[in-house]
Amino acid sequence: MALTPWSSTWAYSDGGRSAAGFKGTAPGDCVCRAIALAAEIAYQDVYEMINSFAKLERPRTVKRSSARTGVHRETCRRIMEYLGWEWTPTMGIGKGCKVHLRADELPRGRLVVSVTKHLVAVVDGVILDIADPSRCGTRCVYGYWRAP
Repeated sequence: MALTPWSSTWAYSDGGRSAAGFKGTAPGDCVCRAIALAAEIAYQDVYEMINSFAKLERPRTVKRSSARTGVHRETCRRIMEYLGWEWTPTMGIGKGCKVHLRADELPRGRLVVSVTKHLVAVVDGVILDIADPSRCGTRCVYGYWRAP
């Protein structure tokens, strides 16, 4: 399938959530789903890893991270570094948007991409998620995690 210049291919994937026996939807599980898909780790294993890292958080906020309801940025960073992945920032303060969620603006390979209030797996230009988050190729990418 040829990609149009403004888009990436999107494919539905729950990251293995339903196969792991979870019922219903979990709107805040994007971190768990993205890591499971990009790192090729079982959803259940990532779910447990996130929740164990959440227990190490300082109780600065009322709500701790959770694989089901959302993960704080710092906890996500610790998890990705634990897995050995490297962060590549694509946007700086006052610099404007330079990279969009599009195949022609992201490198090939397995990525966990950070966009506004969401993480998404992108594998060789194909967005894997429960809905297409690309906004027709206009969604700005803050940066991405990549296996070394």
